[in-house]
Amino acid sequence: MSSRSSSKESQPLLRDRDQESSYNSVQASESSLPIDPPPLNQISRVDLFWILSGLWSAVFLGSLDGTIVATLLSPIGSYFSKSEQSSYLGSSYLLSVCCFTPLYGRLSDILGRKGAMLLGLTLFGSGTIACAFAPSMEMLIVARAVAGMGGGGVMTVSSIAISDLVPLKQRGLYQGMTNILFGLGAGLGGPFGGWVNDTLGWRAAFLLQAPLLLVSFTLVALKVNIKLPNEIETQSTYSKLQRIDFMGSFTLVGAVAGLLLGFSLKTTEELPWSHPLIWGLFCTSAVFWVAFILVEAYWAPYPVMPLHLITQRTPLAISLANFLASMTAFSTIYNVPLYFSAVRLNSSTNAGLHLLPHSIALSTGSMIAGWMMRRTGKLYYLTLASVGLTIIASISLALWDDNTSQYHLWLDVIPQGFGMASLITTTLIAMIAGVYKEDMAVATGITYLFRTTGQVLGVSLSGAVLQSILLRKLRQRITGPGSLQIIEEIRHSISSIPDLAPAHRKAAVESYADALHVVFICHIAINILVFIACLPIEEYPLPGTLQEQEEHYRNQQLAQNNTTSAEDSP
Repeated sequence: MSSRSSSKESQPLLRDRDQESSYNSVQASESSLPIDPPPLNQISRVDLFWILSGLWSAVFLGSLDGTIVATLLSPIGSYFSKSEQSSYLGSSYLLSVCCFTPLYGRLSDILGRKGAMLLGLTLFGSGTIACAFAPSMEMLIVARAVAGMGGGGVMTVSSIAISDLVPLKQRGLYQGMTNILFGLGAGLGGPFGGWVNDTLGWRAAFLLQAPLLLVSFTLVALKVNIKLPNEIETQSTYSKLQRIDFMGSFTLVGAVAGLLLGFSLKTTEELPWSHPLIWGLFCTSAVFWVAFILVEAYWAPYPVMPLHLITQRTPLAISLANFLASMTAFSTIYNVPLYFSAVRLNSSTNAGLHLLPHSIALSTGSMIAGWMMRRTGKLYYLTLASVGLTIIASISLALWDDNTSQYHLWLDVIPQGFGMASLITTTLIAMIAGVYKEDMAVATGITYLFRTTGQVLGVSLSGAVLQSILLRKLRQRITGPGSLQIIEEIRHSISSIPDLAPAHRKAAVESYADALHVVFICHIAINILVFIACLPIEEYPLPGTLQEQEEHYRNQQLAQNNTTSAEDSP
């Protein structure tokens, strides 16, 4: 451990001001703590295999579903003759995921890991099956929102459960395996959805997910028997329900939903910032945020998001880093194919293929980061190096022009994928290591909240910047009779650009190039902010075994008790 971090190891990680809200709070002195507390979840490799099979099958299904729906937007829109609403199938799911993801951290403490996971799978499965039988586009959008309520919990609870079973030093490797399965599902979803639509129809694409969903549900119900402290295990169902922070959950969902809906409508409906609906949603979100903070600070006995977790140095730094990094990551995923479609005039297939190196790097980056953490037991400088890779990638994309070689066009996205995968792995481990054991689940939920919110805002804000610059450049380059119609066609139908008159085609290509150049420059600035946000992250020892991990948490509690005693003494 470096001198920078070693001085911190003897200090309490978080000065817990919400101690009474944690299910494992200990007010006793050092002597009342067990000398060598055994791990709660020491399991065999066979049991670990079955537990991971249940968790990972759910993760695979969630990622598969996302890209299946992306492939089906066009045929579903045509089926209901409402293509203009098809984009809401994706946005309703993402918005729902963002709103409900943070709730599963506390729910997994109250209902148990199995209970929270089964709740997520039930909501996700119900929404998915409802999609198959939806009689209208409106009902289909609602069904996707219901699926998102569960989908938001699948990744969160699976991550929490793995953290219960695997020591921190090995946790990154397992996160890498999770990301590989997530990437595999995302990669197979598109071809699978297209094939099913062509052979059986789009409704079958939702129905065919039911068998895998049933397998996952069964494995979780039978095998995910993760123990929690006796205070939770022995409680009645009524007592558990009393611990749920309903008011905090409601105000948090309202705050996040208002914020994301405002940005989403700004982009999808192209409403001006001054539109009453946009301002109304932002103001509503602000009111809910204030109400949420008041509820969590003064009324909630078991807060869904304890405020001390997001006001301390390491959790705050990690939350900001995940939020900002996710913005550029998803903006890259959406805008790189757009560059090849609108500027290089490639086919949609070829444009999508240019993300293949990025996907491979994204799948392997977590594994390599996990292996390095396992070998060294360190993560601070690995985190900074990961952000450095994303900065290099952003600079490379911003330098793309007519003279850029095919070598760079194919490979410049690799540092972004590798760096992002490594970053989300190291920061997740840093978050878990930097909080008390009883806060681990909630802290994981907070990490996923900031990550998913950044993903949605990254797409929305980059789209708003792109369209603003694009419109201005097109108006400068295309004038005369019929110019407004041509400009609108270019903005809303990229496939029409190759068929334009040579002068208009040149104007369209140059305007898209200018707009995307500005977006990629914004990526550079945001990734530099990510680097700055990561600097305050504190490095703590990564236990190599579950016994060492219990000792790690025990030392945290001892330090907390000593600090509390010192503060209370006259």
